[in-house]
Amino acid sequence: MLAVTAMVTDQPWLAGAAGLAALVAGLFTLGLADRLQRTTATAEEARDRATRAQAESSAMAARAARFEAEALTARARPLDLDAPPSLSRGDVDRVTDAETGLFNTAFFAVTLDKRVSAARRGLRPLALALLEPVTGLDDGAPTPAVDHDVADALLQTLRDSDIACRLDDDLVALILEDTPENGAVWTVERVRRRLSGEIGGVRLRAGVACYPAHAFDADQLLEAAHEALRSARDWHQDRIEVALVPED
Repeated sequence: MLAVTAMVTDQPWLAGAAGLAALVAGLFTLGLADRLQRTTATAEEARDRATRAQAESSAMAARAARFEAEALTARARPLDLDAPPSLSRGDVDRVTDAETGLFNTAFFAVTLDKRVSAARRGLRPLALALLEPVTGLDDGAPTPAVDHDVADALLQTLRDSDIACRLDDDLVALILEDTPENGAVWTVERVRRRLSGEIGGVRLRAGVACYPAHAFDADQLLEAAHEALRSARDWHQDRIEVALVPED
C-alpha cells in the first residue's frame, strides 16, 4: 500500500518506507516460521519421551504382575516338589517370611501398589489393615507376637483372595480386595476373636484404611493405615481404629 501511494503521489520517502516495511515483514515471517519449527520439534520430542515413559511404565507393571502371580502360585503349593514351580525355592524364600510363611515386606511393597492400581481401574474398593498382635499389654509392656501360630490363625480366617504379609517392624499387613471400610473392620474383628479364642494372652491393635475413602494411592493408603494404628496404640486393650477421612 505504501508503494502504491508513493507511485500515485510521487513521494520517494513513501517508497523507502514501503521497502522497510517489506523487510520487517519478511524478517517477522522468517522468525515465525523458525519458531513454529522449533515448537513442532519440541512437541514431537515431548511426545516421544511420553511414549517411552509409558512403555517403560507398562513393562514395569507387567513384570510386577508376573512376579506377584508366580509368587502366589509358588506359595500356594510349596510342598509340591514333583511339579516344577514357576519360581525356584530360593525365589519363594525371598518373598516369604521364614518364621511365619506369610509374604514379606518385599512382596508387600510390590503388590500394594499393583492392587491399588487395579482397584482404581475397576472402580472397586480396597482395604489395607495393619495388625499388631502383642502380648504383655495388660502389664504395660507390649511385646510383638507375630509367630507361626498367629499366622495360621490369620490364614484360617481370611479369604483366598486376601493377602497377608509380615512386615519388617513386626506388623502384619492385610490387603483386602473388593472390601469397603465396614467389611475390613469386620475381617479384623474376626481375626481378633480367633486370636483371643485360640492363642492365650495375645491382644490385637489394628489400623484400617480404605481406597478411595481415605487415600488415592498406595503411599497415602499406607500412611493412613499407620496413622490409624498409632491411634489404636493409645488404648491399653484390643482396639481397631479406622483412618480419618481427609478434609480436602
